[in-house]
Amino acid sequence: KSLSSAESRHPPRSGRFRTLLPTPMLALCQQALALRCGPPMLSTARPTPEPAAAAAADGGAVLQGEAAKQWLAERGIVRHDMAPQDHDRAGYRSEPVRPKVGGDMPDGPRPGWFHVPAPGGSETRYAELKESLEARRADAGGTKLATVCEEAQCPNIGECWNGGTATIMLLGDTCTRGCKFCAVKTDAAPEPPDETEPWNTADAVANWGVDYIVLTSVDRDDLPDGGAGHFAQTVGLLKFRRPELRVECLVSDFAGDAAAVRTLARSGLDVFAHNVETVERLQPMVRDRRASYAQSLAVLRTAKDFGNCDGRRVYTKTSIMLGLGETAEEVLRTMRDLREADVDVLTFGQYLRPTERHLAVVEYVTPEQFDYFRREGEAMGFRYVASGPLVRSSYKAGELFLAAMMDEDDERDAEQQQQQQQRGGEVEERALGRRSSDNLDNRTPAAAAAEAREQRPQPQWNPELSVKAQ
Repeated sequence: KSLSSAESRHPPRSGRFRTLLPTPMLALCQQALALRCGPPMLSTARPTPEPAAAAAADGGAVLQGEAAKQWLAERGIVRHDMAPQDHDRAGYRSEPVRPKVGGDMPDGPRPGWFHVPAPGGSETRYAELKESLEARRADAGGTKLATVCEEAQCPNIGECWNGGTATIMLLGDTCTRGCKFCAVKTDAAPEPPDETEPWNTADAVANWGVDYIVLTSVDRDDLPDGGAGHFAQTVGLLKFRRPELRVECLVSDFAGDAAAVRTLARSGLDVFAHNVETVERLQPMVRDRRASYAQSLAVLRTAKDFGNCDGRRVYTKTSIMLGLGETAEEVLRTMRDLREADVDVLTFGQYLRPTERHLAVVEYVTPEQFDYFRREGEAMGFRYVASGPLVRSSYKAGELFLAAMMDEDDERDAEQQQQQQQRGGEVEERALGRRSSDNLDNRTPAAAAAEAREQRPQPQWNPELSVKAQ
């Protein structure tokens, strides 16, 4: 494997072999190296050449093109560029590109796969939740329960709300960071958080009729814990009001503060979500300078470690935007890093420029390319991968699957716990039987009864009660 990786970046010079090998063997060695190495990981845009000449074993003749392919196939040798399906990575780009603010957008209109049906209909759950939300806002006396679905004009709002999923924004609408892909307004000193927000949110959501709620927020680097305590309090109140409600928190990196991550991971939430956003090379160009690839991976790993203790289970989730100039190999490397961090759920979506003051879209990724990364993610061991042009961090498909996955895991844990209790009870009964047999065989019934009385737990008398009884 290391040979393949090294040679793909540094193809061998044929001159070093010509001084050592006869011509027929030289051609065969050159062909073997080309086969073992495969195409470069970051290849150029030039088309892949035909297979190099192969020396026939009998007469040293040189074969080209289809004859060479046939010769290789007869001997069980397959080149990467001759194998079917995924070896071209669904045509995904192989040259890295640097996205720019004000850069050129892809030619032509947006592809047709961005068109989605309008939400609504009097008999849909979308209409029911919208009416309920408006009623709750009116009852709150003007206090606004902000949903990211409406604030961001998400194209999936009908699909999510009809599925019983919604996303609530906490801690205000002003971010302390300035990422080049996000249109949220920024300020170094936003207004202080509303201290009654956790209670108002819990009251509203408890009567709202949703099954799965996503809590998210802007970055709040101005707060000592980044807002982790505010989130944890909201989660606790939601679980108190509706224990069966599934709660996901899509949060910032808390500036890498492990104590803040621990506070939220142990709050009772079901899913800890934090977005790595893009591949490592593009992090400085896409995200705020206070965010980093390594820090995001550490937050996800720490959340899993803190959350999965004392019999609790926390799932971790992240999202990657495509279409910013990343290569297929960079995306795959990021996916491998996420699996090493034990991330459970991964989503891919198309980056769309919010305004001309933000990064330009480098390319529109096709549904076939999204599907390629979905298959690769599932093969790597992610519990679930949602991948598509319109998929977003809190996309309902992942949440519906997550809810079913969590129910299944809970049932399996309950069955295992019951089986362990049964096995433990059987072992204890057998042990008690052996002890009783050993002790009673050589004792008289009177001696056994006396010993049993001595081992019986004595009541803890209260002196005051004893006096009153007398």
